[in-house]
Amino acid sequence: MKLIKISTVLIAVTVLFSCKNENKPKEENTTTSKQEIVNVKGEEVIYASDSTNLKGYISFDENKKGKRPGVIIVHEWWGHNDYVRKRADMLAELGYTAIAIDMYGDGKQANHPSDAGKFAQSVMSNLPVAKARFKAALDLLKKHESVNADKIAAIGYCFGGSVALTMANTGEDLDAVAAFHSGVQLPVMPNEELKARVLVCNGAEDPFISPESVKAFTSALDSLGKKYEYVSYPGAKHSFTSKEADANGEKFKLPLAYNAEADQKSWESLQQLLKDVFTN
Repeated sequence: MKLIKISTVLIAVTVLFSCKNENKPKEENTTTSKQEIVNVKGEEVIYASDSTNLKGYISFDENKKGKRPGVIIVHEWWGHNDYVRKRADMLAELGYTAIAIDMYGDGKQANHPSDAGKFAQSVMSNLPVAKARFKAALDLLKKHESVNADKIAAIGYCFGGSVALTMANTGEDLDAVAAFHSGVQLPVMPNEELKARVLVCNGAEDPFISPESVKAFTSALDSLGKKYEYVSYPGAKHSFTSKEADANGEKFKLPLAYNAEADQKSWESLQQLLKDVFTN
């Protein structure tokens, strides 16, 4: 009987000790958890192209160790605003260093489509100026302490998508380029100078993008044997990634509309693109 009682006590103690150990957090796991905490830091930067002062925004994870790929983000025709900075922060959360750039100068923004159109046209009709402003931002990004200068991509929205695609077509040293609700009738169409892998995400109901322009764009890429993806989202209109689109569409009587599904899917496609080009 005594042996049975002693055995029972030992078993109870063992079980109790095991439970305490299971509930006790492991120091190794705690350390790993701390290392995985993302701490995004966004900072304004002033840079210049010739005599033009440009206002940008760089965002990165301060807690991430070592060099990482950099991503340029080109704004919509409204100019460098909070939307493009938000996208920079989102990319920083994914582990990249992103710079939201300024193609108009002095952080200039448009409050009306007529002004936005004039600003955009002044850039797209003067390729040397556009290239110089893009290159100034590219050089700034490459020099950032957190960036691996050999791994760079560029993305853009609306006007910004056209800029990003055009810069890639002029031979800028980019691993990937992505455009969202962007025109594809460009000042420089795809040619042998294109080095980047291409992603274009547009709305099927976007009246600003003609079927003819899409065919010319994709045919050029096909003839060159370039790797690309062109996605057309059913029911999506122009500016489908911006939550301000509905208000702007109503205010200015334009066919603009936010589309949550297309926004999410296009963002997932971008993540896959960046993962593919930067891990190969």
